Amino acid sequence: MRTVKATAAAVTVALAAGAATVAAGRFASGAALTAPAGRPLPTEPRLTVHATAAGQIALTRDLASLRPGTYGLSGDGSHAVVGPVLPAASHSADTVVRRLERVTHGSFKPGDTVWLTPNVYVGNPSAALGLDHADVDIPGELGALPAWFVPGSRSTWVIAVHGLGTTREHAMNVMRFLNGRHFPVLALSYRGDLGAPRPPDGLNHLGETEWRDLDAAMRYAVRYGAEQFVLLGWSTGATMALRAAAHSGLRERVSGLVLDSPVLNWEATLRALARARHTPSVLLPLAVRAAQGRTGLDTDRATGNGAPDRLTVPTLIFHGPGDRVAPWTLSRRLADAHPNLVALHTVRNAPHAAMWNADPEFYEEALRRFMTPLM
Repeated sequence: MRTVKATAAAVTVALAAGAATVAAGRFASGAALTAPAGRPLPTEPRLTVHATAAGQIALTRDLASLRPGTYGLSGDGSHAVVGPVLPAASHSADTVVRRLERVTHGSFKPGDTVWLTPNVYVGNPSAALGLDHADVDIPGELGALPAWFVPGSRSTWVIAVHGLGTTREHAMNVMRFLNGRHFPVLALSYRGDLGAPRPPDGLNHLGETEWRDLDAAMRYAVRYGAEQFVLLGWSTGATMALRAAAHSGLRERVSGLVLDSPVLNWEATLRALARARHTPSVLLPLAVRAAQGRTGLDTDRATGNGAPDRLTVPTLIFHGPGDRVAPWTLSRRLADAHPNLVALHTVRNAPHAAMWNADPEFYEEALRRFMTPLM
């Protein structure tokens, strides 16, 4: 009798441990699969505002607050734009003083929790940039997809797709540049975004299914006069661009790809985000398996979510070794595999999907050189 009770107790403990392990795997996978648009990824540290003055803001000293370039600074209900670190300002061992370019909305006071974001502009292209734009709805397989259309005179359209942790506002970083060269720009919201249809399972598939919304945008663009496209994507938006260029029925109209911090291996990205949530290393394989079970993501395509083996068009990649979400080495490998098609611009000291922010002039000059033959 004692043996039976001991066995039952052991089975109960094992089942409880198994259930706890499964739950831990689901929680860890959620860092990527449930990452809300417009909220910081777990790799982005929270900073504290220490002081503000005319044209200056003091933040917690961190590798993030020391980054070169121009960034959005977000808090709960507030947004500002911060420029470079001010070397002549009064710094302390615990703080970094950056130039405060402008406060877009809200206010910042000592003690506020904030984070840096690639989104420098908020609102819409008319309000933020002074560009004429139209709010359009693109018919997608799950329903209407909100998008911004900024007109231009060329027959080659740029279709811009944001990635993890950002919104279509991210596209406004380069919209004025593209508009100045007369490219029509379509900036897309896709399934899971605010105002867009919810995915049937409520989860982010890291581009595996979302690319079909980009395909819908391509069909919309053709309907309204586009003859060719340049697909511009950040993060999982770059994954979507790669998949659309390989699988869309309109792929012959894709004349070029611009990929910023592309997610080329969903497993690596999921592990990175789970690790940033302080998931123990022993649980990372469980996070991957949980993601597969929840979404159907195929591990056989783990090294090529966007089918880069089928790459056939000129491709410009911006990526940096400091990316903690999508490994730069995979972009390097892709460039080495397609030396006649891929140009890789390595950007140092920049976080995921913020290559423009680190050095806008460098970024736009590289973009100009790439886009000129595609006009």
